[in-house]
Amino acid sequence: MTGLEITIIYLLAAVLGVVICRYFHLPPMLGYLAVGVIIGPNALALSQDAQGVRNLGEFGVVFLMFVIGLEFNLPKLRAMRQHVFGLGLLQVAFTMLIATVATMALALIAPTVWGMTWQAALALSCALAMSSTAIVVKLLVERMERESEHGKRVMGVLLFQDLAVVPLLVLIPALGATGEQLAQALALAAAKATALIAVLLIGGQHLMRRWLTLVARRKSEELFVLNLLFITLGLAWLTELAGLSLALGAFIAGMLISETEFKHQVETDIRPFHDVLLGLFFISIGMLLDWRLVLERWPLVLLLLAIPTLFKAALVTALSKFLGASSGVSLRTGLYLAQAGEFGFVLLTLAQKHTLVPPALLNPILASMVLSMLITPFIVMFSNRIVMKLVASEWLQQSLQMTSIARKSINANRHVIICGYGRCGQNLARMLDGQGIPYLALDLDPDRVRQAAAAGDSVVFGDSTRLQALIAAGLARASAVVITYLDVPGALKVLTHTRAHAPQVPVIVRTQDDLSLEVLQSAGATEVVPETIEGSLMLASHALALVGVPMRRVIRIVQDQRDARYNLLRGFFRGADDDSVDELQYDRLITVTLPPAAKAAGCTIGSLALQNLGIRIASLRRSDGKSSPVNNDIVLSAGDTLVLAGKAEPLAVAEHKLLNGQ
Repeated sequence: MTGLEITIIYLLAAVLGVVICRYFHLPPMLGYLAVGVIIGPNALALSQDAQGVRNLGEFGVVFLMFVIGLEFNLPKLRAMRQHVFGLGLLQVAFTMLIATVATMALALIAPTVWGMTWQAALALSCALAMSSTAIVVKLLVERMERESEHGKRVMGVLLFQDLAVVPLLVLIPALGATGEQLAQALALAAAKATALIAVLLIGGQHLMRRWLTLVARRKSEELFVLNLLFITLGLAWLTELAGLSLALGAFIAGMLISETEFKHQVETDIRPFHDVLLGLFFISIGMLLDWRLVLERWPLVLLLLAIPTLFKAALVTALSKFLGASSGVSLRTGLYLAQAGEFGFVLLTLAQKHTLVPPALLNPILASMVLSMLITPFIVMFSNRIVMKLVASEWLQQSLQMTSIARKSINANRHVIICGYGRCGQNLARMLDGQGIPYLALDLDPDRVRQAAAAGDSVVFGDSTRLQALIAAGLARASAVVITYLDVPGALKVLTHTRAHAPQVPVIVRTQDDLSLEVLQSAGATEVVPETIEGSLMLASHALALVGVPMRRVIRIVQDQRDARYNLLRGFFRGADDDSVDELQYDRLITVTLPPAAKAAGCTIGSLALQNLGIRIASLRRSDGKSSPVNNDIVLSAGDTLVLAGKAEPLAVAEHKLLNGQ
């Protein structure tokens, strides 16, 4: 095959793999792994240059470490220090210690099946200590659990694991040395890493800020992106030249940029390279897997899946309990962190490169890691049932939580239930309190709830997406429900529960934009408040008042827009920088001027039936330059200009219909 044919096969396979995973709500990473297995040399053998793909995939790891470096900041570590340097440190240290000792003991008991040196055992324990940040964070966000008690612990452990990768990337290559050279290799690697990091960090941040400022002043997006690639790959090359790993240099590059004002722009610009190359890395991992060996040795694969998964879940649960968490929170934390991680693959590949892992064990270990990641969404999905079954006190704790909510709301009648007590929820509560209107807020951040309750606010700990919490909060007696958090799936759950059990209660939903306006309204939202459009209304009202428009008329204009569900403000004229994939989902405006030969000339607006395409006519300017009200009886003529509102594809169809007919 030619290079172009191989590239097309990779892209087609990757697209199909990701589409299938998205359809089943699984992380794309699993699709890349499956694609690698299928097209690799041990299955369809479509790849003739597996080493080339692995080399390219290494750059995915480089950009992954760069992004980790960008997210590394001292304020974040300080805020989560108890979970990061408490639970996270203990989890990595005990996992490596116990796994190394157990592996060495097994090697002594069964040397023919599990024969390996202590260096190999230590390298494998490093890989075992990692969990999947990509999968677990996605599941936490989808389930709205990042701010829960177990969510905070999970995030702290994952953050420490990401940081622990840096010294482990230095340690594993040094383990490849033999005999007397090992101690010297470890000392030399540590000295090189310390010296390089010190040189880069002492004056590196100041130099990086000045350099990025100089580049940004050129006001060239292409130059800025090229500069990012140069910095990332250049520092990765320097660390490799020093005998360390490419990934370490990329991590340092991310750290240097994280302290500059360009951090968020850099995250946006680097994301496409990071995602695509990381996908190639996982494809290359899948290509290493020989499914025939896995089938031949399936008992070993199942053992390598079951024992590490149960061990990690039990260890994290025990450590969480030791550090003061409840039994239910501890077990949930353990279940979320039981799987292998993407950095486990990175460390395992590095260990294989330095001949630390016995070739006969590589495929069973890889297969067990992939399978552990595949079952993670299902473990998380059933985590609540598992906890309820294994932790007797969890029923009591949840009952006490519902009782606490019910006790707070028992005397409340015609009150407002506020779902989410962040800044928006607190501002709403103050305004309701000022008018003497009772309210009850539900929030999942225990620290916020404790502080607000101590200040006298009517707020309790509870998950507003759960029916039991809403009923305990007095849903049937409430005068309104207000959803203040920007999470459409969560809002839809609240709407479903409210419509089913208290359809008479109006629900107001806050969203970031108008993308989900119709979805939320059809789900039962009485009012949907898009922040971006409301911001535009406020800006327009202040501008109109300042230029002399009477305040009564300003208020009427704003109210008319709200009554019309923001029809005038929905959609805007797109520029060249507004055509990203995400932007295609939003309403936009286009102008169509009818030439003399236009098919729509001489037709009434109603006869065109543009509304059937999902298109509305926002305004009409006649050929004489005057604006005209829009109604179905108006006859269009050559020279008329219509402003059409809708999504990109229907707009193209509507424009073709106006100019060329059917």
